[in-house]
Amino acid sequence: MKGIMIQGTSSDAGKSFLVTALCRALANQGMKVCPFKSQNMSNNSYVTKDGLEMGRAQAVQAEAARLQPDVYMNPILLKPRKDTLSEIILMGKVYSTPDEGSLYFKNFAMNTGLQTARQALEYINHHYDVIVIEGAGSPAEINLNATEIVNMRIAKEADVPVILVTDVDRGGSLASVVGTLELLGEDRQRVKGIIFNKFRGDIALFEDAVRWLEDYTKIKVVGVMPYLNDVQVESEDSLNVDYRYQSSSQNKITIAVVKLPYVSNNTDIEPFRFENDVDIIIADRFTDLQKVDAVIIPGTKSTIHDMLFLRESGIAAALQSFYKKGGFIFGLCGGYQILGEVITDELGVDNPSLKHIEGLGLLPVQTTFKASKTVNQATGRLVFPSFKSFNVSGYEIHFGSTQPFNPGLGHPLFELNGNPEGFAMDDLRCAGTYLHNAFHNDDFRNLWLNQIRKQKDYAELSVVSTAEIKEQSYQSLAKAAYEFLDMKYISNLINTV
Repeated sequence: MKGIMIQGTSSDAGKSFLVTALCRALANQGMKVCPFKSQNMSNNSYVTKDGLEMGRAQAVQAEAARLQPDVYMNPILLKPRKDTLSEIILMGKVYSTPDEGSLYFKNFAMNTGLQTARQALEYINHHYDVIVIEGAGSPAEINLNATEIVNMRIAKEADVPVILVTDVDRGGSLASVVGTLELLGEDRQRVKGIIFNKFRGDIALFEDAVRWLEDYTKIKVVGVMPYLNDVQVESEDSLNVDYRYQSSSQNKITIAVVKLPYVSNNTDIEPFRFENDVDIIIADRFTDLQKVDAVIIPGTKSTIHDMLFLRESGIAAALQSFYKKGGFIFGLCGGYQILGEVITDELGVDNPSLKHIEGLGLLPVQTTFKASKTVNQATGRLVFPSFKSFNVSGYEIHFGSTQPFNPGLGHPLFELNGNPEGFAMDDLRCAGTYLHNAFHNDDFRNLWLNQIRKQKDYAELSVVSTAEIKEQSYQSLAKAAYEFLDMKYISNLINTV
């Protein structure tokens, strides 16, 4: 195949970031370029136009490549439910949630998983000019090499060269590159380049390190990518659950995002970074919520487990007190379920050992878990009274069904796909929805923030366009690729088949 693969010396080395950069850079050359990651482990997922699930990172990369995201770009998605249990999403649909342990996953990987990855590669080979493949973790995890289907085995299946990326900011990058190469064995010959990522300061001061590494490894250093503070690309997995962002504005508002053990779709929070007057902090049991203006409870892969955590840690009581004292609180998906009165799970879908639990009791709604999973893109409009209606869109991924049991105390938040959805009270001071990407809707995010600004006697601000910011980020990534990477060398690697 015509293409290249980006592998890393560790998780969070910058693989997703660089694949996104290459997708836009190559697309700017007029190429039809397809991102690919055979198997992704992440609770940050995206729903395609066909109502299928795939990894969020590949959806972002597709957007950078000016493509509609599709599941062949990420045929296998593993969504962790706890340390030893993951839901397997195969070509966008739930395949299984095995509890048999590692043997099941090994058999799955080397049979159904590998065959599915091959079929996806074959499709891409016949429909695109170039493939840019992302690896996972490190290819030097020798305990996993026999059954891995995401690093060197995929590079060999696609027959593409590999560029190894390492995170300079984390420290130890020279040792991590050398150590990784030493452990690759025969696969080392497929590595044709090295990229240092997230470099801070004067790159000229790093030239000696580059020369030493090239002399020692006999592999070309393709470039040193600086730490790009002005580029916002959505995060991939739990390593990036760090919402913290500090505003330089004097009249600013502070949003606390509750730190949940089983958090999912944390990218729902990221648009707030585009708002110049918003501070974002992480809320745990040590956080003084009286010093913040609003709290967001994000999505979760296990609502009942996280509700128990909130109660046992004392965060639940703090949230209830925060709301009673006038604070704003918003729940997304599992966070919406947590805001309600009761959560019922007779079928053991969320938690086999606990069939009934009380929520925070801040919204007059109740949730019942069902065997079937709701997965779909959603479009509609805001319908909460006293506010001008406008269109919204996003996607839903959830097992539970949440219904109001005393509608007179509040009102549905949205109408999605023709049905009432979400619930809110007190002019949005307490609200929840299943709509992932709710805050990616610029009008809705602006409306909610302006309600908080009004409470603080701050001036209301105009709408910030996230679409424009994302497009600028993709273009900045492509520009950085040409400025700091040897793109001529990379193009030659791609065209060597």
